[in-house]
Amino acid sequence: MNALRRLAALVAGLLARLGVIEESRLRETTDLAWPRVLTGFAIMSKRTVDLAVVGLAIGPTAVAGLTVANAYWTVGKFAFIGLAGGTIALVSQNYGGGDSPRAARAVEASLLVAGGAALPLVALFAAGARPLVELLGNDARTLSYGATYLAIVAPGLLFEALNLVASRTYAGVGDTLTPMALRATGAVLNIVLSAGLVLGLGYGVAGAAVGTTLSTVFVAAAFAWGMTGRAYWSRGDSGGASPVPVRFDALPDRDLLRQLVTISTPLVARRIAQAAVVFPLLAIAAAFGPLVVAALGVARQVRALLDSFGWGFSIAASTLVGQSLGRGEETTAAAYGWEITKLSALVYVSVALVVLAVAEPIARVFVDGEGLVTTTRFVRVAAVSVVALGVDGSVTGTLRGAGDTRVPFVATLAGLYLVALPLAWAGTVTAWGVFGLMAALVAETLVPMVVNYGRFRAGTWKAVSRGYRPDRGESVSQD
Repeated sequence: MNALRRLAALVAGLLARLGVIEESRLRETTDLAWPRVLTGFAIMSKRTVDLAVVGLAIGPTAVAGLTVANAYWTVGKFAFIGLAGGTIALVSQNYGGGDSPRAARAVEASLLVAGGAALPLVALFAAGARPLVELLGNDARTLSYGATYLAIVAPGLLFEALNLVASRTYAGVGDTLTPMALRATGAVLNIVLSAGLVLGLGYGVAGAAVGTTLSTVFVAAAFAWGMTGRAYWSRGDSGGASPVPVRFDALPDRDLLRQLVTISTPLVARRIAQAAVVFPLLAIAAAFGPLVVAALGVARQVRALLDSFGWGFSIAASTLVGQSLGRGEETTAAAYGWEITKLSALVYVSVALVVLAVAEPIARVFVDGEGLVTTTRFVRVAAVSVVALGVDGSVTGTLRGAGDTRVPFVATLAGLYLVALPLAWAGTVTAWGVFGLMAALVAETLVPMVVNYGRFRAGTWKAVSRGYRPDRGESVSQD
């Protein structure tokens, strides 16, 4: 243990001397980030585990089917990630500004909106699973697997929406350990259930879907305990109980609902745009056959799993920047934003180099035989593209903590629909072939990063934040 502490101190000192991040800010960042990194791995591992076990038990066609079904699930989930982004902005600024009751009312408003929005999506995905997956391909076996999976996981979307709001609430008050513990427990449960039902009992794609849904419901039930102010354990200051407990003992605050909608709408639109681009990409990939569909799905899933590091840095940036702004400390907020961004760039370059070196073993986890070479190539491209995704996560985390969410939305639209999609389509009409899809994977992360970084450098986000602070911008401290 002492050796680990000395190593950590050595690394912290080296990063400070290199001008990456000041030691005290590194401690605050890592305290918030590492539980969110593990939480991200726990959440994203559900889809990764499902792809891996059905690939092992059935083959690439089943992987392609789950890829198609996950496209719809991801649209819904990403929409609620956007909503939860509005939650953390309001919670962190109000909690940081000393107004805990107002932060709690913001959480209540978020939960009501999330639940109300999730129900029609659940009904659509459950009842229309077959016609929905048929829009994205024509391979009968792929469509059958996809429809089965989507119909069964659809109810879990309601609980995932509530989980996302709860998780961001804890992050907004500076507690990322509690959601990590709950999400990690759910991930372990998902592995046990999905692997047992698929590999042990032979329930195939349906077994994977049941395992994922049940584990999501379990996490929601666990979150409900702490979100209402009850402790999970006796040790510690709060025992995991939320310091902004929800009561639902009054009508929703209209002013907070308006602010939530104002902040979240661009975030939701941005996230939906990010998720929806997979539909035309899958349609393009289908022109090259189910093996390319599976390869694209694996690459995007690997990248999403690697983006778990970004979850940590992004949440740390949103929380620390938002709390600093809530206290009127704009200079400190800017320092957090800059230094967390530099740290994330360093981490993601290192991660990308590792994945590039072991791309083939990673691909082999999901597919084998004739699909291995293509999947390996796509995994390598995903590793390259994740560097820009990671940097962009820290930058947009800073902007989100300030409530500045419109420019990231526009940047995402430009990267996805003006650059990435045309590149992918070009592969169907030129000699590029599948390399058009690979170029699209890089473009969809690189373009938003460049635009959002420019917005961050301009500093406009500081002025935007003044309209969301507890004092509503009446006084601004420059430290």
